[in-house]
Amino acid sequence: MRRVADGGQGMRQLRRSEEIQTAAAILKEGGLVAFPTETVYGLGAIATSADAVAGIYRAKGRPSDNPLIIHLGSVERVADWVKTVPPIAQVLAKRFWPGPLTMIFQHRGNLAANVTAGLPTVAVRVPDHPVAQALLLEVGIPVAAPSANRSGRPSPTEARHVWDDLHGKLAMILDGGPTGYGVESTVVDVTGEVPVLLRPGGVTLEQLREAVGAVEVDPGLTHEDVTPRSPGMKYRHYAPEGDLWLVREPWAEVKEALERAVKRHQAQGLRVGLLVTGEHKDLVAADLTVCCGWRRDPLSVAQQLYHALRTFDEKGMDVIFAETFPDEGLFRSVMNRLMKAAGGKILDLKR
Repeated sequence: MRRVADGGQGMRQLRRSEEIQTAAAILKEGGLVAFPTETVYGLGAIATSADAVAGIYRAKGRPSDNPLIIHLGSVERVADWVKTVPPIAQVLAKRFWPGPLTMIFQHRGNLAANVTAGLPTVAVRVPDHPVAQALLLEVGIPVAAPSANRSGRPSPTEARHVWDDLHGKLAMILDGGPTGYGVESTVVDVTGEVPVLLRPGGVTLEQLREAVGAVEVDPGLTHEDVTPRSPGMKYRHYAPEGDLWLVREPWAEVKEALERAVKRHQAQGLRVGLLVTGEHKDLVAADLTVCCGWRRDPLSVAQQLYHALRTFDEKGMDVIFAETFPDEGLFRSVMNRLMKAAGGKILDLKR
């Protein structure tokens, strides 16, 4: 079944809509519903039913040791599901909720065990999207929702991406149009004295530090020999079907070497794609060039990244060379996704 909810409606009208009521009923009965958030589309199940949550893992092919984020319609409901909301979490909630921030708390034990993968902590967020908020308020209890894609694939930023990956495996898709941020929420552990960034996302590290001061970064995000504390970060994610390689050097400085690399792969009978920003879209020729925003506008790159990676699959590219970005601001989140998608592979153009 596929239904559409208009994200432009007023909240009260949207909550009364047939689509929202139908979706809420499906969730309460243990079914799966995909819905838009301001980051990516989520695949939802009620977080108090182990059977319903198990449906998420089956539909996605997701490893069972990869815990899920629970979504709530209002900040006021968070205390019902976590042991305590530390003062620093209260500051972050006031600043960034509703919004693309997930916080890790000690949970009360009233969620299905497979939501947390048996851990004593739970990831919580309050999304900032009218369709998501209407649905969550109508359901009234937490909805567990990872990204609504096959595990390992680029996350969905449009309803059709969900359909491409999961049709036949869920009961309903709520279409709220393209998402706003394009990359997933930032994940921060607030169970210790100092918050720890576990996954960069829509809220930048700089914004977090501006809000609360000291914020540590999980060493597993920057050191390949250290296992990330966030279980989901140890898996390859966001990957297109083609073989993705990252180009560290500024493209204008390695133009000729990059052209040789493209021709070398084409000579082997491979179709080559380039993932570029608008500043470089005409610099090097390949079988397919996909532009994902502009370097001068990091949000535009984040918004278009997953759509671009999926485009290479649609066009059957065998090899993809991608621009890289500085490790700062929203580009830090983009680079985290690109590194995971490429499996850390860097194209050495100086050989």
